[in-house]
Amino acid sequence: MKKYDSQLCKLISKREIAAGFFDFTVYAPEFAKAAQAGQFAHIKVGGHTLRRPISICRIDKTAETLRFVFQIRGEGTAELAAVSEGAYLDILAPLGNSFPLFEREKKALLVGGGIGVPPLLELAGYYGENSVAALGFQTASSAILKADFKNAGAKVMVATDDGSAGFHGLVTDMISDTECDVIYTCGPMPMIKAVTKLAKERSVLCYVSLEERMACGVGACLGCAVKLKNDGAEYYGHVCKDGPVFDYKEVAELE
Repeated sequence: MKKYDSQLCKLISKREIAAGFFDFTVYAPEFAKAAQAGQFAHIKVGGHTLRRPISICRIDKTAETLRFVFQIRGEGTAELAAVSEGAYLDILAPLGNSFPLFEREKKALLVGGGIGVPPLLELAGYYGENSVAALGFQTASSAILKADFKNAGAKVMVATDDGSAGFHGLVTDMISDTECDVIYTCGPMPMIKAVTKLAKERSVLCYVSLEERMACGVGACLGCAVKLKNDGAEYYGHVCKDGPVFDYKEVAELE
């Protein structure tokens, strides 16, 4: 399989797990074999020129499947959510880089916000009982994948903006005393900034997955530019090609 090849993959499971949140599993042997935690796919949607970038939520190399969890956020994702189970999706994958993995004995703190939660589930599967998943949502009705993180072995902590589930407040206020060797985070930029501030204060490794609109997915259109740093020099890279995962010290806005 050449890099950036697309394939037709059968949608073998489809569920609406919360209002506007959909859980897809596709049969994709070659993609499942190659995919790693933190990567994403570009999925073609009928009637739209541009593909939709969807993070890979879970990789099952034995069943040869990929799992995607996404939220309807516009016409494209609404069309994607309307696809029937059994249909075939035109998928370009796996794209981007992946989260670095360390010894499974390391204590991993996974901090996700909203639709930034799904990309962290594969990490929970890797670190198991040595992981803590701190998940932030607006309200209880949008608190997705809690059981999945628990089933992966992680200790789960939930925060909601309105206090309707778990801790009432910001997810970052909930983790101030959580011990860890490495932090992984994905979600809104204000949350990521608060997480990296905590990592900096503790001198802990921290990797961020950035959410940007990715028109092409392969670094050709320049639509997802991000200011990066290397040896003190700033330059523009691309979330789709250079990321979506970065050491937080590489991202100018976070350093």
